Amino acid sequence: MGSIRFRLRFFLVLFISVLILGIVGFMVVEGFGFIEALYFSIVTIATVGYGDVHPVTQAGRLLAIFLIALGVGTFLGVVANATEIMLARREHESRLKNLNMVIGVFFSEVGTSLLAALSEQDPGLERIRGDLVVKGTWKDDDFSEVSNRLRSYVYDLTVGTTDLSEMKSFLGEKRDFLLRLLENPSLLEHEKFTDLLRAVFHLAEELESREDITGLPDADRQHLGGDMKRVYGLLMHQWLDYMHYLKTSYPYLFSLAVRKNPFDPAASPIVRG
Repeated sequence: MGSIRFRLRFFLVLFISVLILGIVGFMVVEGFGFIEALYFSIVTIATVGYGDVHPVTQAGRLLAIFLIALGVGTFLGVVANATEIMLARREHESRLKNLNMVIGVFFSEVGTSLLAALSEQDPGLERIRGDLVVKGTWKDDDFSEVSNRLRSYVYDLTVGTTDLSEMKSFLGEKRDFLLRLLENPSLLEHEKFTDLLRAVFHLAEELESREDITGLPDADRQHLGGDMKRVYGLLMHQWLDYMHYLKTSYPYLFSLAVRKNPFDPAASPIVRG
């Protein structure tokens, strides 16, 4: 996209330069006024033909030939690159929409439940719980403020043997699903979500590689706790970004996500008015 924009700027500068040259040239050699010279230059460059006005001097005809030879190429270059930018932007928007569908499936199948399970082990959750109870009245600024506050939050988890066993069982059931998501080419468009998936899949592999999760030494449990904290932090930010996206693009999906908010103790999918 950057190279296309560079080419468009180049052709625009060249086109404007040719246009200015044509205007000044016709004003000098043909004695046209500014508007008449502008009109004649554009008609010449666009090769739409002459009607009521045409060059009458030898110099004017030579200038017209020069404008046609150079101006047509620059004009077509502007049109072609502008069209390419519009098509590229449309394609990018389509890929981004598909990616957000993938993110939505991830939260439906894994993300929301995983976030709820990890947040239960966060001893400092009550300090930020109020910030995470997303409301239907939230604006862009509200999401930005909460996102900024979360950057300074120290993610910590108190991990017990039972928590590790339940996490191993849950992620083991979702292993194939996570693997299919990682193979999705759309993920190349979203580095943060890709990092989150890799962190979740790594945690699943770490847990799966341990046959007995109950007798682990403290050092190993701390290692697994670090993997879980990494997932927790990445998941928290991605969840907030996804909620913002739903609020902006899909209000009906946002409504259900708000009613299933894992941080809201009173959350319920049932609409009570």
